[in-house]
Amino acid sequence: MRIKTIPSIWLSDEGRRLDCGPYMTGAKEAKKIIDDCLLPKKELKDFLVNRAKGAFHAGREGRVWVKEERYGVPFMGSVDIIQANLDRLPLISKEQVSRKPLFKVFKDWVLITRSGTIGRMTLARQEMDGHACSEHVMRVVPNPEKVSPGYLYCYLRSKFGVPLVVSSTYGAIIQHIEPHHVINLPVPIVDKQLEEKAHELINKCGDNRTESNALLKKAGQLINEHFSFPNKLALSHRIFTHSAASSSLVQKRMDATYHDRVAQMSDDLVEQAGAEKTLAELGVNTGESGRMKLVFTESDHGVPFTTSGEIFRARYEPQRFLAKSKLGDVADWGVRQEDILLARSGQVGGIIGTGVWADSRFENAAVSVDVIRIKAQESEVLPGYLYAYLMCTDVGYRQLIRSAAGSSIPHLSSDDVLKLKLPRMGTAEEKAVHELVQKAGELAAEAQKLEDEAVKMVEDAIEAAAPKH
Repeated sequence: MRIKTIPSIWLSDEGRRLDCGPYMTGAKEAKKIIDDCLLPKKELKDFLVNRAKGAFHAGREGRVWVKEERYGVPFMGSVDIIQANLDRLPLISKEQVSRKPLFKVFKDWVLITRSGTIGRMTLARQEMDGHACSEHVMRVVPNPEKVSPGYLYCYLRSKFGVPLVVSSTYGAIIQHIEPHHVINLPVPIVDKQLEEKAHELINKCGDNRTESNALLKKAGQLINEHFSFPNKLALSHRIFTHSAASSSLVQKRMDATYHDRVAQMSDDLVEQAGAEKTLAELGVNTGESGRMKLVFTESDHGVPFTTSGEIFRARYEPQRFLAKSKLGDVADWGVRQEDILLARSGQVGGIIGTGVWADSRFENAAVSVDVIRIKAQESEVLPGYLYAYLMCTDVGYRQLIRSAAGSSIPHLSSDDVLKLKLPRMGTAEEKAVHELVQKAGELAAEAQKLEDEAVKMVEDAIEAAAPKH
């Protein structure tokens, strides 16, 4: 529970609102700094295409989903806009999107979550251009002749912008904001050179993330082409199928998804690729945190902690920290660079069976019990090659997901993961794949540094122009 004493004038300023929203977010303090700032200011709508109409959302409408890419447009929900990888997005009907073009978003638009968890935002990068997006995401469309989109994004995402955006939330259960709540927000006008520099850094950040995903996709394609794997296998867990399996296999597992046709097809493809050794036989290990009481503390005395959902975000920024004194040996819980972080639980078709490459940002961090740490650094196989096979090919994904067990919340076990057989390419080819994955991780880490630098630059300029109290 948070308690704060406020002056009565604040109630008058906010139209006698008695809910906590406008007063507990830091918005009043941020607005005072902006108001007192000596920089010239304009309202947000003055920098948008079509002024007040430059902030909008798609509006409510039932969605028509399709399965084939030729009939659909990738659809981003409010969670997807902050994710690093957009490869597994659902597809909404092209026909529906053509009837309602408000669904689409384009490069250099500022996207802000407007319901539920409000105020998460991103600047649409190249790989998002033309995607459809949920009505729970507000589109803010900068006019590039009046403001650099990257600068506007930096300001809105800064420690001044976010409190102002979220201060107008309303709703007792599921909170919302509307476009008319943000179009009158004050926006400081900084030096043109600084504005362009911030935009340049944010553009580079977006380019890095797009290139990082392209490299991961290329790594998967190299494996698919080498072994003649199909790019996509049918999502058999969502359709009715039947198959026959040998009695010896049924004695090991009796759940239908383990023996369905697509699972058997993935087995045949792996066998045809000449896979002989299991991951365990290749020297691959796994690490699990195990179930324990989580004791959280301040960041200065703790270890960064992320859940299985948070590891997939474009920005690695843990909000909780585990007490070091309760964790024991770092080898038992710590993430190492080049670990493969595998989401082990959730509904099939969601994040379970997918994972991320642990770049330098994850070093010595902690992850929840719902993440398996796959470690191949001291094995016979290069970690990047193993990652590309498991996470960037559909055959690898099907091999992982078929072993999910549990009637309510399916989960994967380390033992089942280590029993998987790995198809091998030549030494030089595996190294090339490994280096693509390494480079992708470096670009993702650099992207966050560039974004942080740009936002800090804008914050410093505003603070420098504000009178010291």
